[in-house]
Amino acid sequence: MPRYRAPTPPASPYITRDGYQRLQAESEALWVTRREVTAALAAAAAEGDRSENAEYIYRKKQLRELDRRIRYLQKRLPTLKVVDPRDDECTQVYFGAWVELEDDQGDTARYRIVGADEFDPKRNWISIDSPMARALLKKRADDEVEVQTPKGLRSFVVLSVDYRN
Repeated sequence: MPRYRAPTPPASPYITRDGYQRLQAESEALWVTRREVTAALAAAAAEGDRSENAEYIYRKKQLRELDRRIRYLQKRLPTLKVVDPRDDECTQVYFGAWVELEDDQGDTARYRIVGADEFDPKRNWISIDSPMARALLKKRADDEVEVQTPKGLRSFVVLSVDYRN
């Protein structure tokens, strides 16, 4: 039985201006942190036996994680496309929109559609690649949307579409 898994499709390259600036700031901060970790690693390596040196082992692991994130950001940042929000008069759902939904039970939720690199469930920011966002694209207020969720097919009604925070 083969263990082949099809590669995941690449994340969409869209991002908000604020999200792009946050990623750039993170990249710059990681380089500063990397210099500090490299200096601490050199000091730990100078202490002698590295096989039982906990500080050395910890710093090597920390440096490896920093390098992995730096490498990801160096590849990802040039491919990103900054999307400016639409004007406030737009009534359809597109990238950057705040969408208020009501489900069958009458519960409401408000989501913002953002890029894959900046989604945040705590802030109700959903990725444009998510099934919910894909179902919402080009919808207007009072449109009904059906979304396949892990709990099954669910219906929502779009209450409002807004591009301001």
